[in-house]
Amino acid sequence: MSNVLEGVHYFESILDTVGKTPLVRLRAVARDLPCPVLAKMETFNPGGSVKDRIGLAMVEAAEKAGTLKPGGTIVECTSGNTGLGLAMVAAVKGYRAAFCMPDKVSSEKVNLLKAFGAEVYLSPTAVAPEHPDSYYNVARRIATDRPGAVLMNQYHNPANPEAHFRSTGPELWEQTRGRITHFVTGMGTGGTISGTGRYLKKMNEKIQIVGADPVGSILKHYKETGQIGEAHTYKIEGVGEDFIPSATDFSVVDRVLSCTDHDGLNMTRTLAREEAIFVGGSAGMAAWVALEVAKGCGTNDLVVVLLPDTGERYLSKVHNDEWMRDNHLLDPSSVRVGNIASGKNARVRTLYKVDAGEPLKRALALIQEHDVSQLPVFRGGDVVGTLEEGDVLKSALADPASLELPLDTIMGPPLPVVGADEPADVVTKLLASRNAAVLVKNNGTVTGILTRFDMLQFIAGSE
Repeated sequence: MSNVLEGVHYFESILDTVGKTPLVRLRAVARDLPCPVLAKMETFNPGGSVKDRIGLAMVEAAEKAGTLKPGGTIVECTSGNTGLGLAMVAAVKGYRAAFCMPDKVSSEKVNLLKAFGAEVYLSPTAVAPEHPDSYYNVARRIATDRPGAVLMNQYHNPANPEAHFRSTGPELWEQTRGRITHFVTGMGTGGTISGTGRYLKKMNEKIQIVGADPVGSILKHYKETGQIGEAHTYKIEGVGEDFIPSATDFSVVDRVLSCTDHDGLNMTRTLAREEAIFVGGSAGMAAWVALEVAKGCGTNDLVVVLLPDTGERYLSKVHNDEWMRDNHLLDPSSVRVGNIASGKNARVRTLYKVDAGEPLKRALALIQEHDVSQLPVFRGGDVVGTLEEGDVLKSALADPASLELPLDTIMGPPLPVVGADEPADVVTKLLASRNAAVLVKNNGTVTGILTRFDMLQFIAGSE
C-alpha cells in the first residue's frame, strides 16, 4: 500500500473537522461593558453551524443502537442547520436524507439541503405541533411509512445534549482555562444549553447558565412558572419553541432572558458591520442577551456567548434591507442614507433647485409644477438657503411685484446636508428637530432631498 500520505497532516473525512471552534472577543459592541465578552464561533464548523455537532452524534448513536442500518434514511424536522449537519453525515456515510422544515425558513437553507442530495418538505409555521401538517408530524409519518427510515428526533434525543457535554462544554472550559463565569446561548431543542451547561456546572457550579429566548416562544415563561404559556409567531429562526423538548434540562439553566425580533435581528446586522462577524438572527439574539448579562457583571467576570451559525443562510432576510423594512424591523442606524435611494422603491425625491439670483416667480413655477414643499437655493455648487412653499406663496400674495425679486432676498437658512454614506438615523434625528427636510450629498454633490414623509415611508415599509 502506498505510503505517500505518511507524515501528512489531514482528516479522513469532513466529519473529522466538526468542533474545536475558536473564541473571538467582541470589542465594538461590548466596548463600554465592565467585563470581556467572548463569542464561541460555531460558524467554523464544516457545515457552518453548531448543529454539525449533534448531527454526527445522533447518527452515531443510531448506528450503535442498530436502528440505522446501511441504505437507511435519516429523517428529521429542522429549521435547517440540523438538517445540514445530518445531510453531511448522510453524504459521507451513504444514507438517504429527508427533512421537514417550517415554511418561514430562508430559501438559502432549503437550497443547501437539496445541494447535499436531501429531500425537503415544507410545512406551515403557524399550525400547532399536534396538527397533522406540522413539520413534526410530517417527519413522523415519513419515518413510519418508509422502510429503513429513522427519525433523529433532536428535540427528544439524548444524544443531542450529550454531544455538547462531550465537546462544547470541555472546549469552553479548556479555552477559558476555567475562568468562564457566564455562558449564554439560544434555546431551541435545548441540547446546547443543557449539555454545555451540565458540563460547566460539573466543573464549577457557580458558573451562570443563561438562555436566550425570542419573544413569542414559551421557554422563558416555562422556566419561570413551570407552566406552558401561549406562543405566537416571531421572525428569528432556529430558536424558541411552542412546546417543551425533553432534550432541555431546565435544572442547569439559571435564567432565561427574552429578546425581541427587532433587537436580535438588528444586533445581527451590527455584528457584521462593527465586528466583521457574519452570523444569523439567532446569533444576534444570543449576543444581545449576552451584552445585557454583561452589563450586570463585575470586572473579574468572563461572559461567553455561543454564536450558532453563519449569516450566509439569511441573505434574503435579516441581511436584506428590503426584507427588514417590509417587516417593520429595520433600525435606521444600520442603513446608510444612500441605501434609501437604491432600493426597489427609491425614496429620495428628484431634487428641484433654484439659483440665488433667479426671480421668485421661478421658484413659484417649480412648486406649482412639481408639488414640492421646499426648494434649496444654490449659488454655484453651494447651498446657501431654502425656500419654503408657504413663504413663497405668502410673499407672492402680499406683493405680486415680489415675484421679480431675486430669491436671496426672501430665502431662509439652508437645509442640513448629510452624506450618502452616513447612517440613516442621522437623518431621522435632524428631521425630528425643526428641519422639514435634509439634503443628500453623494461624492461631493447634492443629489437628493429627504422629507419626514419620505423617511416614515422607508422605515414603515409602505409602498
